Amino acid sequence: MQSRSRQELQDLVREQLRVLLEQKNFQGAKALLVPVQVADIAESIGGLPEATQAIAFRLLSKEEAIEVFEYLDPTVQQTLLEDFKRQDVREIVDYMSPDDRARLFDELPAKVVRRLLEQLSPAERDATALLLGYEPNTAGRIMTPEYLSLKENITITQALAQIRSLANLRETIYYIYVTDDARRLTGILSLRDLILAQAEQTIGSIMTRDVVFVNTGTDQEEVARTIQHYDFVAIPVVDAEQRLVGIVTVDDVLDILEQETTEDIYTLGGVESGGDNYFQTNLFTVARKRVVWLFVLLITNSATAAVITNQEDILEKVVALTAFIPLLIGTGGNVGAQSSTVVIRGLNTEDIRPSEALSIVKREALASLLLGGMLGSVVVVWAYFLQGNFAVALAVGISLFSICVLASIAGSALPFLFRAMKLDPALMSAPFITTAVDVLGVLIYLNVARLILGL
Repeated sequence: MQSRSRQELQDLVREQLRVLLEQKNFQGAKALLVPVQVADIAESIGGLPEATQAIAFRLLSKEEAIEVFEYLDPTVQQTLLEDFKRQDVREIVDYMSPDDRARLFDELPAKVVRRLLEQLSPAERDATALLLGYEPNTAGRIMTPEYLSLKENITITQALAQIRSLANLRETIYYIYVTDDARRLTGILSLRDLILAQAEQTIGSIMTRDVVFVNTGTDQEEVARTIQHYDFVAIPVVDAEQRLVGIVTVDDVLDILEQETTEDIYTLGGVESGGDNYFQTNLFTVARKRVVWLFVLLITNSATAAVITNQEDILEKVVALTAFIPLLIGTGGNVGAQSSTVVIRGLNTEDIRPSEALSIVKREALASLLLGGMLGSVVVVWAYFLQGNFAVALAVGISLFSICVLASIAGSALPFLFRAMKLDPALMSAPFITTAVDVLGVLIYLNVARLILGL
């Protein structure tokens, strides 16, 4: 109930903001946004017509505008940057967190990125160039260099003084990292540990030396899983020489998990994932992203047509068999999709491992025997009720049972196969499962019918 009322409030603010801007009541619009949270302001601005987004954004104070800008969708950020004057752009982009700035630059054309880099202050330019130098989708690319580090020989009193002076310039102060003179990571402690320690104690005497960290080249999905596994607020990132170069915070991890989940869902549906907001992408791009696998399925489904053509004689003799082909291949496709979905999800979350392939496929096969038995029994009764021919009904039931087993084995085995071939299981499994179920399902059905009917 709470989330629903909050969403209703956001919708109300967005609608009121739109009306006030259309009426050119800028003072009213500005007053409307004063008590609203930064993230909600960003959502409200993102939901406005493109022509009024820049107007609404300019109503914010400079400090608030910088905060709101980081929460905006990349496509909205690009639209606003095109509308800003050079000085406005410099101030907003220069004050962004380095990791958020790098994420924005990833979405912009190279020419625009070069121009924006030239406008940054030397320190921010160096910080951004450092992140952009790492491979996309790695810990180095998504980390922030704004972390707190101390030396282990200083006292708690000295440490607290340093933290007070630096806290406003750092993304988080809940974890404090300890480094040696060469910037190598040697320990970690929490702000809680620091507060509870005695003033005369040294950092080295209370820090934890067994530090969980990731490397700059670690895949961002693995970073997210590590933070999730240990329930961290942030995780340190080190380079090849074990020097501390940045941290990845939990807010970035949430974005990564959402991005990865979105990509997986798009891929399962046979839609090419490009990282853009699908519903803000132009129609030609949408068509291009969806047409590839539709063409693949169109071509492969011609094999089903070839099987049916080759078995025309039995269909001509028993026309009733034709009516059940969509039911059989549709049910088989659903069973295969269920099996592949749970396996792909298990592989992505590491709940199952490639070494467990045989046991997983065996488990899915046993489950399909139960499913096929239940569905086959029901469809025999249903087919007899529709056609009044027990031989046809029995052929449909046995075929459905066989197709369920086939689809479940294919659906659970193919993701493992494609993972072993270094291919994306989510992208490759769907069309191959569809083809296998359609072609082999029809082949099984018509041959079972031929056997039972004695044709």
